[in-house]
Formats: sequence, C-alpha cells, structure tokens
Amino acid sequence: MTSLAFVFPGQGSQFVGMGRDLAASSPAAAAIFAAADRALGEPISALAWEGPAEQLDRTENAQPALVAASIAILASLRAAWAAGGSAGPTPGFAAGHSMGQYSALVAAGAISLEDGVRLVRERGRLMQASGQGRDGAMAALIGLDDARLPELVAAASASGVFVVANRNAPGQVVVSGERAAIEAGAELARTMGARRAIVLPVSVAAHSPLMAEAADGMRRALADVTFHDPEPALLANADGHPLATAEACRAELVDHLTAGVDWIRIVERMVADGVTTFVEVGPGRVLTGLVKRIAPDAELIAADDPASTERLLELAAAT
Repeated sequence: MTSLAFVFPGQGSQFVGMGRDLAASSPAAAAIFAAADRALGEPISALAWEGPAEQLDRTENAQPALVAASIAILASLRAAWAAGGSAGPTPGFAAGHSMGQYSALVAAGAISLEDGVRLVRERGRLMQASGQGRDGAMAALIGLDDARLPELVAAASASGVFVVANRNAPGQVVVSGERAAIEAGAELARTMGARRAIVLPVSVAAHSPLMAEAADGMRRALADVTFHDPEPALLANADGHPLATAEACRAELVDHLTAGVDWIRIVERMVADGVTTFVEVGPGRVLTGLVKRIAPDAELIAADDPASTERLLELAAAT
C-alpha cells in the first residue's frame, strides 16, 4: 500500500482568480477548464478567474468551479510528472470533503469530468430547493469536547432537527438542521464549554435530513450516469469505509447529502492503513490545516502552492 493520499476540498475553498495563472502556464490545466465550460454550456472558467465573488460563491456556481479547478491542478501535476518521465506517484486513497467527493471521483476515473461538473451544478440547485418551508441553518462549534456531542444533539433536538454535519478536526464541528434547533444548540454549546459557537450565514441545512428531497433528486440525476470502479479506492464521507466499486460510488453521492462528513475518521483510517503524506489537490489550504490537527506527524503538501513543485516531482521520481 502506498503511503500517499490525494484529498480534495469542498465548497468554501473557492476564490476569485483560482486556476487563472495555472491555466495560462499549463495547457493540460487550460484543457480542463475548457472542457468544463463546454459541459456546462457557459464559461465557468471566466467566473472562477474574474468573478464577481458574489456570483462565484453561489452554490450552483462554486461547486462546478471547484471541481474544474481541482482537476485542472491534478492535470497540471500529471503533465509535469509525464514531462519528467514518470507516471507519478500512485495514491493509496482519494477522499473528498463533502462536494470534494465529486473531484475525487473524477480523479479516480469513476466519473468523467463532464459528468462531474454537470452533477454538482444539479446538486447545488437541488440543495437550495430542498427543505422549503423548513428554515434551515448551520453553525460552527469550536472548542467543544467531542465527548459532549451526543449530549448536545439530544438536548438541541428538542427544538427541531439537529445533527452533526461535519466532524472536521478535534474540537471543530459543524451542526446542521432547523434554525430554531441550531440557534438553541449554539447557546447550549457555549454553556457546555465551546469557545465559539457561530451560526453561519447560510440558508441550506447541508448533510442533514432536510436534504432528503435533494437526495431523491440526485438519485434520479445519477440514474443515467456511467460509473466505473475507482482507482484508487475512495473513502465514504459518513464513516470512512472504502468505496471500491462503481455502484458504491453512485450510492455515496446520494447518501452523503443527508449523512454527515466525518473527516476525522477518514483521515485516521488513511493513517491506520499506512498513509504518511497527504496532497491537497484543489484551491487553498483548508484540508491541509484540518489534516495537520488530526495527524500532526503526516507530511502535508498543498498542490496549488508553487513551492510544493519540487517535492511533488521528488515523490514522482521515487515511485
């Protein structure tokens, strides 16, 4: 088993200008953005490179733009490795955080880039429409002892739907559900020792039962999409179990809309299976920061950082 893993960030990592310089310098990256534009029938690349930010940040735009940017980074890496006479390192796992699963699936050959960007566009639309009539919300909790999460969930659920949407790192979780329950839970979390409990400026209760309609819509959208067995295996968002078949990958894209993302368990699973180096393939450093808190002894590489180029070439040469 290789000691390397590719990890792909989700929504929130986008920024205006992402991928612009890379596309200008790498024909392989430029080709990815061009393919994404054709698949969507509109220039998502122009929105990623030029903004405006308020349009890029819309869920239905941020998600396909992030898939395109992440796969463009990977294509540029693969081209650099090929130019050096190497096929590049073979990761033992690929894992995406929430929407990043789509980037991971494209990278692992489970779905095409074109299907990936079209599916996340539909995913964003379905998420925005799901749970209408039930005011959804999310909150970030910082510094709460993980052992107290079951107590918090039980207490806040008296006010409505309240679930853990993301276990991102020790002492860093995101909760999701009906606004009344989220606001009550944030207050409870402060009394239970959380350093911060911040209700987020979103109206979608992602990774909660309020996304049931979105999950049904995605099941229909996925029915005619061709899936292949991924290489390498992916890890499921909810509990980190391996996704090694085409049908497991298809099911994951439905299930993870209503289930949470246990990033702690995912990283711990990879470390237990021998992963010592994590390469974040996508814009920004969000996952690099989270993995550092979960696995402080791991080597962390942000693939979109030019300073990482030499180390990435070394990894390819050592394969």
